[in-house]
Amino acid sequence: MIELPRRRLCPWFSATHVARIVEGIMMAFFQKVPNLIPIDLDNVASNDWIILLEANTIVDSSGELRVARTTQERKIVWRFRSFRRRPFLVIDGYDPRIHTLYFCPQLYKHDEHGRLVPLEGEEIGRLLAKALEGKVKLRLPWYEPSHKLPADPIIAGDLNKEFDTLVIDEAPDRPRLVASTGSEGAA
Repeated sequence: MIELPRRRLCPWFSATHVARIVEGIMMAFFQKVPNLIPIDLDNVASNDWIILLEANTIVDSSGELRVARTTQERKIVWRFRSFRRRPFLVIDGYDPRIHTLYFCPQLYKHDEHGRLVPLEGEEIGRLLAKALEGKVKLRLPWYEPSHKLPADPIIAGDLNKEFDTLVIDEAPDRPRLVASTGSEGAA
């Protein structure tokens, strides 16, 4: 039996290397990751809390916001959109019909001794849900998976994004300076 020499597909790589490269290219085009959320470039490297709020679920259809998840860990993947690489956040179980996502910096409060202590993620989520109270759009909690995604977000209106401080409450025994007008001091 005459053995023919094996011809390589590519002279620099073996057949297994070429197969892995082709598989990677095919997966990049055909793999669908349903839990990708487009995010801004500023949030890729930040250390902010990720707050995932949910409303209008089958469990609670009253329209109240509930904290679904809080974390500072993030998994970022880059995908091509409009011929540019864009960052996407991967969150398991994310559904845009019932969830909304916020990035929040570390917030602080005063303890009983007047020292600043950082708030936990769950507390920050509850404060955010309380701030958005009444802005939830009521929807039917029972939806078919084949329904298309709604065009409008679950939260109506904008959240105030400019704050003067990251401290939630003031110390109760802290003295306050009262501004007086010049006419009161002259008397």
